[in-house]
Amino acid sequence: MRVLGGESPSGSWEFALTLPHPRLRPGVISYRGFRLGFERPRRRLETPIGAATLLLGFGEPVRVLRPGRLPDTRVSLFCGPTTTPAVGEHSGRLAGIEVLLTPWAAFTLFGTPQYELADRTVDPDELPHALDIGVGELAGALAALPSWENRFALLDDVFARWSEAGVPSSERVVRAWSELVRSGGAMPVPRLAEEVGWSVRHLESRFREQIGLGPKAAARVLRLQRARRLLVAGRGVAETAAACGFYDQAHLSGEFKAMTGCTPREFTAARRLPVQAADGSPVADRLAGEATSLVLASGGSSVFSNT
Repeated sequence: MRVLGGESPSGSWEFALTLPHPRLRPGVISYRGFRLGFERPRRRLETPIGAATLLLGFGEPVRVLRPGRLPDTRVSLFCGPTTTPAVGEHSGRLAGIEVLLTPWAAFTLFGTPQYELADRTVDPDELPHALDIGVGELAGALAALPSWENRFALLDDVFARWSEAGVPSSERVVRAWSELVRSGGAMPVPRLAEEVGWSVRHLESRFREQIGLGPKAAARVLRLQRARRLLVAGRGVAETAAACGFYDQAHLSGEFKAMTGCTPREFTAARRLPVQAADGSPVADRLAGEATSLVLASGGSSVFSNT
């Protein structure tokens, strides 16, 4: 476990990052505890990633904005796979634990067709689950514990029992998802279907049920995820487009704009800004080693403004 923290004239911040117990992986990807105490509101742009998110809030709400949807304010939330950006806003004081899940693990935990939850933010207690307590009650129990170590240990225990009691995911769907992730979204759907022994039509149906997106849409997200990583590492747009399987720069730029709300150059320029000067905290990407998020200027006129 890594704990990072600090203070600035505008407030304090703390992040606790760890992997779940090995028996829960790869379905449960990571835990990220956080406690923010800033005097001013905070806004973050979150881009699509190949994961579902369970946020267990400790009392303070977060407001989520998505293109084409009404704002949604919740303390704890679940978000399935997405193909569009989101902006999270809060007062500056926020605490909780973010759990990242593979989409098929989210299907196991909640037993709900994941296509019903794609590009949505919902209250996890509105979904069916096998927990003997509500997800909101679990968040309260976590908040009451004295340390991040205790909280993560409780999560390991809860997720072990929850996964065992949940709806089993298809081994072929898990294999198909793993192959698509391994290829960075580059494996053609017919070949993917052949790999798992299904017809393309059947693969698409089961994939949407247990992943939330069809194979082609999921591949778009994974290609873009790889492209963001390469661009932030210093690769050029043309080189990145070729490496990630886009037709050309224009194709990459169009996909990038559609799924993040900004162009590749705008995103990489914003990532180079000295974000710590604003409130003292780092960007704290949702996936280790990935470029998933931007800290936005508070009070911007555009929801998806990145400067």
